[in-house]
This record gives sequence, C-alpha cells and structure tokens, in this order.
Amino acid sequence: MGRIAFHIALMVAGTLTLAGCGMADSHSSMPEFLRVKEGGPPPLEPPPDVKQLVRDHLDSVFTVASAPHDVQVSPARHDLRGPGWIACVKADVNSATGKPLGMRTYRINIEEGVILDRQLAEDSDSCASERFEPI
Repeated sequence: MGRIAFHIALMVAGTLTLAGCGMADSHSSMPEFLRVKEGGPPPLEPPPDVKQLVRDHLDSVFTVASAPHDVQVSPARHDLRGPGWIACVKADVNSATGKPLGMRTYRINIEEGVILDRQLAEDSDSCASERFEPI
C-alpha cells in the first residue's frame, strides 16, 4: 500500500514540476533574443473573387428548387471572428412549391476559397449597406 502511495506522490510531483515549465520562458532571466517568440496572428489570405466563387458554386448558397435569378454579390470583407472572409449574396428566389418569395439576402463565410456557411442575412450583418454587383 505504501508503495502505491509513493508512486502516486512521485507522479503528482513530476506533473506539477512539468506544469511550471509553461510559464518559465516568460519569466526567464535569459536575454530577450534567446526566449521563445510570441506567435503573432496568421497572415490574412488574399480576398476571394466572390463573383466567380458564387457563380461556380451557386448550389452552395441556393437550392436548385429555389431557381435563383438576378443574383448579386457584395465585395468580400475580412471576418473579424476568424481568418476567413464574409460576403453578402442576394437573389430573387422561389419557395419549394414554386411560389416567388422575392429578393432574399444571405451572408456567406468563405475560407481558403470555399463557401463554408450561408445564413439568411440579419440587421447585424450590415448587408443592407453593402453595394452589390450582378454576377
């Protein structure tokens, strides 16, 4: 029994010792050029060509049954919550039964040239103030 307690105490002491290593560099007495450099934010990817991306992947934004027409896109702007880009897309669409729904605006998220997400635009997305161009 004593042997098990000794091994557990030894493992706890080792774990605590290694846990302190994470803070050692920031409080080190070593010269600045020998310390681990802080990692900055990753570089921004270049803005995507939203017109071409939406034209090539229209099914990523609209369903086929919605029969989108008069599709327009806004320029891409950097997503402040991540490394990607945000753009707005609007078009006249139909419902699943074929009834016209009118103009619908969606916010799309783009990362590495791929449309990752689309959501119906809300007031907080500022799509209403964007300038749109037909694709």
